[in-house]
Amino acid sequence: MPPVPRWDDLWLNGNLATMAETGPGAEAPYGAIEDGALAVAGGRIAWLGRRVDLPGRPEALAANVHELDGSWMTPGLIDCHTHLVHGGDRAREFELRLQGANYEEIARAGGGILTTVRATRAATQEALVAAARPRLRALLAEGVTTIEIKSGYGLDRDNELKQLRAARQLGAEFPVTVRTTFLGAHAVPPEYDGRAEAYIEEVVIPMIPAVREAGLADAVDAFCETIAFTAEQTARVFEAATAHALAVKLHADQLSDQGGAALAARFGALSADHLEYANEAGIAAMAQSGTVAVLLPGAFYVLGETKVPPVDALRQAGVPIALATDSNPGSAPVASLLLMLNMGCTLFRLTPEEALAGVTRHGARALGLGDSHGTLEVGKVADLAVWRIDQPAELAYWIGFNPLICAVKNGVIRTTGTDNR
Repeated sequence: MPPVPRWDDLWLNGNLATMAETGPGAEAPYGAIEDGALAVAGGRIAWLGRRVDLPGRPEALAANVHELDGSWMTPGLIDCHTHLVHGGDRAREFELRLQGANYEEIARAGGGILTTVRATRAATQEALVAAARPRLRALLAEGVTTIEIKSGYGLDRDNELKQLRAARQLGAEFPVTVRTTFLGAHAVPPEYDGRAEAYIEEVVIPMIPAVREAGLADAVDAFCETIAFTAEQTARVFEAATAHALAVKLHADQLSDQGGAALAARFGALSADHLEYANEAGIAAMAQSGTVAVLLPGAFYVLGETKVPPVDALRQAGVPIALATDSNPGSAPVASLLLMLNMGCTLFRLTPEEALAGVTRHGARALGLGDSHGTLEVGKVADLAVWRIDQPAELAYWIGFNPLICAVKNGVIRTTGTDNR
């Protein structure tokens, strides 16, 4: 009898952008291995390297052999900051901003996040899922294999749980890993107007053990800003999260310097996100704590911001930089992670390699998944993306063009485009 193949699948005759910092290819830009091969067994990467170094004939090594035909394979893309589940839209506010109103003015007039709160509260869980499906399909069609989805538009117990359940439902329906984040401290709801302290103590903090026990949240987030919650209020939320073994993340220093970067670092946050106004002390603290900087160029673009995140300071401090869509109905109605690669380069002056690392290696780390996702390395989950490109820089170079051939989720080839469920 012929020997049983050691691998389930073998990909060869293409190029690998491993994005790894150690191991095969790590010394090259993008961790590149040209004319490479990658094997999958049991949904994990079992071998990778140069094709000429394969330990035998391909057809004897794997049950299925796939031709890359000179294309490039990268890790599956990771969108590490989204608000994908919500009711309604805020197109009218888009018009108002074009007429001169700014984000803070709209929020203080009862618009902004509270507009979406009203629509989300009025929607059923199934309606929220139905509205989110097309947005998720668009991201999957661009090679996204892992996504974070926040709550934060319910702002009471029942509706926050509804949002988190909707996010989990999407993860069950689609071939994608969904990490959920409880963002009860996103805004003060109308029934607590002028009583932010009471809202934190009576709603947000008591919900943390509830979402933990229900298995509905992987992390806790907060919006630390003049139009949201103070550093002291945020710290109390994070203390409760830490007490219940939940990781923390933070919307930090987006509109003003509130010391958010340093606060995130103090609690060992997975990430601090936005960071336009982060100061040097906060950046140094992030470097010490290992907190990832998540940059959100879509929100920067839509809001017409002019204060660019301190990318050079983040680089010099050695802070990992991730990119994400921030997909939400107000400040970032974005459903393209590839576009964020281009914007990260053109607006924030990241290099194409930094941008790709931001949606692979560093995006995984921002979700606490760095040990299992985000790079092509033996033992990691076989989440892969195959692209019809001549060089990895094209992923950040093209605008409005999607070169994805296919994505692979847990070792299984996933269909692409809008036919994906």
